[in-house]
Amino acid sequence: MGEAVPKERVDALLKAVPPRDRETRPEAFARAERQRRRWATQVVVIDELARQACAQRSLFRGAGNCATSPDAAAPEEQPTPRAVADLGSIVATALAHSPSARALLDQLEHEQLIPEEAVYDYYDRNRDRFLTPAALRRGADPFHETSDLLPYDEAREGIIRELRRAAGRRAFFDWLDRARADVVYAHGYEHPGDPSHPDHEHRH
Repeated sequence: MGEAVPKERVDALLKAVPPRDRETRPEAFARAERQRRRWATQVVVIDELARQACAQRSLFRGAGNCATSPDAAAPEEQPTPRAVADLGSIVATALAHSPSARALLDQLEHEQLIPEEAVYDYYDRNRDRFLTPAALRRGADPFHETSDLLPYDEAREGIIRELRRAAGRRAFFDWLDRARADVVYAHGYEHPGDPSHPDHEHRH
């Protein structure tokens, strides 16, 4: 039997994150608030699952605990909206408000091993990203004028960081899919896109 997550944690997140939409009609406002509660529940579930994963992995922060309430993250630790915009609003908000989720993502990213072949392949297939400033100004063709490219040895570390970051995100989503497979939601707290409730919708 799993551990219940108190609704007070959902309430705390709803207070911390203002509504995205300002509905004026009463029925539309009520629907939006029901969906916002379901959305916030998903964020809190990710935080709780990440807390448990941190404990299992001994990823401790601060005074021996990597987990705090979702709205307790220090502003300087929060990722910028642009940094997480491609993750979808639920996961992006979880990373912005859950130190545990960020600690787990960082750890998963750190664990990724990027083969040298993959690094060079990325460099070779994306030469337009490694043109020198002078070559960019004169519109050089990166696939024929190789002397205008940043040398591979100078580009290598940046490519590794980018590929490791992408692999870490994939690993995070894989973990999340497995971790929340057995989550049971109380009525009114289902996923916003769950077609079993009348308010369901799916958007990012």
